[in-house]
Amino acid sequence: MAQDQGITADPQSREKSKTVGPLNGLAPFLRPYRLMIALAGLSLVVTATLSLLLPLAVRRVVDGFSSGSTQLMDQYFGAAIGIAGLLAVGTGFRYYFVTRLGERVVADIRKAVYTKMIGMSPAFFDKVMTGEVLSRITTDTTLIQSVIGSSVSVALRNVLIFFGGLILMMFTSAKLTGAVLLLVPFVLVPILVLGRRVRRLSRENQNKIAESSGNASETLLAATTVQAFTHEARSRARFDTLTEEAFDAARQRIGARALTTVIVIFLIFTGIVGVLWMGARDVRADVMSTGALVQFVIYAVLVAGSVAALSEIWSELQRAAGATERLVELLHAEDPVQDREDAAQMPDAIKGAVAFDEVTFRYPARPKAPALDGFSLHVKAGETVALVGPSGAGKSTVFQLLLRFFDPDTGRVTLDGMDISSLRRDAFRHHLAYVPQDPVIFATSAMENIRFGRPNASDAEVIAAAKAAAADGFLNALPEGYDSFVGERGVMLSGGQKQRIAIARAILRDAPVLLLDEATSALDAESEQAVQQAVDRLSADRTTLIVAHRLATVKRADRIIVLDGGKVVAQGTHDALVAEGGLYARLARLQFTAGMDDVIERQVG
Repeated sequence: MAQDQGITADPQSREKSKTVGPLNGLAPFLRPYRLMIALAGLSLVVTATLSLLLPLAVRRVVDGFSSGSTQLMDQYFGAAIGIAGLLAVGTGFRYYFVTRLGERVVADIRKAVYTKMIGMSPAFFDKVMTGEVLSRITTDTTLIQSVIGSSVSVALRNVLIFFGGLILMMFTSAKLTGAVLLLVPFVLVPILVLGRRVRRLSRENQNKIAESSGNASETLLAATTVQAFTHEARSRARFDTLTEEAFDAARQRIGARALTTVIVIFLIFTGIVGVLWMGARDVRADVMSTGALVQFVIYAVLVAGSVAALSEIWSELQRAAGATERLVELLHAEDPVQDREDAAQMPDAIKGAVAFDEVTFRYPARPKAPALDGFSLHVKAGETVALVGPSGAGKSTVFQLLLRFFDPDTGRVTLDGMDISSLRRDAFRHHLAYVPQDPVIFATSAMENIRFGRPNASDAEVIAAAKAAAADGFLNALPEGYDSFVGERGVMLSGGQKQRIAIARAILRDAPVLLLDEATSALDAESEQAVQQAVDRLSADRTTLIVAHRLATVKRADRIIVLDGGKVVAQGTHDALVAEGGLYARLARLQFTAGMDDVIERQVG
């Protein structure tokens, strides 16, 4: 179950992030860039210090007007310009280092999450939508990039200005500083109270966006089916609802942040006006100079501005904390199918003997219905075995377990006598070539789609595999031949063409064990015959397992295994099983009789 893997499929059931503590999850990604962090921190301290020095220069300038010394006033103006120049340079360095750090860390996070997810077994994705994972990789990392590349440095700068400004305010006028400090509790209360609401709404907003992305991904990938069943309106309505729910959460979050900003800014600047009034009276009484009052006001504005900025940044940090928490969930998610610590490598050369010993398996999503129930099968190296039976009999599940996409509940699966659960998955899968029922075609050229079976294959080897799979003819007819772009998920190809490319990919892999799951189901009769001849040649010197509903494609198999309800109910050659009667004979009678009726009807017509 996905809940056991550290990630929850239902966004609403996740624990809400109550603090910015989850940001600690970014520490492993920040450690490699200590030097960049140090340079950014140095630039940060320098710019904050210069910002605090600028009011001192302003005070000298203001008081210089009353001193009557033009030379002294010019020096003060020059000093102010010099400080401003240094501040500009320091700010530029701070922006460069901090922004670069944010981009670098986010790139590392995206790579780490993708690396983790691409290796997760189908058992994991039974409970977690791919669209939600993509949302986390994109939307959540964008939030983190904003925080690392901007918010954190701005927050630290404002913290320095806040404390530095307070200290300098004390030196300028302890009396006025005391009056300012009386406002602090009134400012902090709305920040803390409304901050909790902002945090909750931020998390809800991100969850809704993820749910919306998952829905969009699912329906867009199935756009042809949606349109064929005229479900466009329902799909739009569902997506609109999820999007509006995300917007509603965002609207409430924005409202809460806006209210916080209104309250904080009003209290701060009301206090400034009050303090300015008190200071003006002190100037009239010659208790402090005009320059000192101006200096104090500037410091008060800097401190007030830093508090207002921190109130906004705190909300950003809370959102980033929620995003980090979600990404860390993915990084810490446990795959139900894992290699053992002592997992062994496969030998470079294997014979290809496959065995299932008393295997029972239930899919996690259907725990009450066994897909395989006490299933046993022993396939000798070089043997061609076909698996037939009604839908849901467990045929494709055999491949799922042999590829170790799932682990059996009981029993074991072996390759050349070695339990595959004791082997590295990437090692033993290297010896398997798989053609799925729904062929996967990537958004690249036909040449590269076939080469996916063996990345180091030459163009000549790719073309030879395509010819063996009866794909060479239609590929050469494409506008740019083998280099033609086939579109996302092979949208520019027919179902039969996609299957032939998938078969060519498996042929190119040249593995000792070949797995064909309904590999010829989308082919016309002529192409099926050509591919069947290729499969026959390919099967001659390797172990081949074929799952098929069309019995005409398995008649020449060395052995046919008949499954029903996850159990072996019969096995033998085609002729023997037909003569025996039972399920296989009934399926054969239905298929071949229907086929003859079609032929007679076409001839009469």
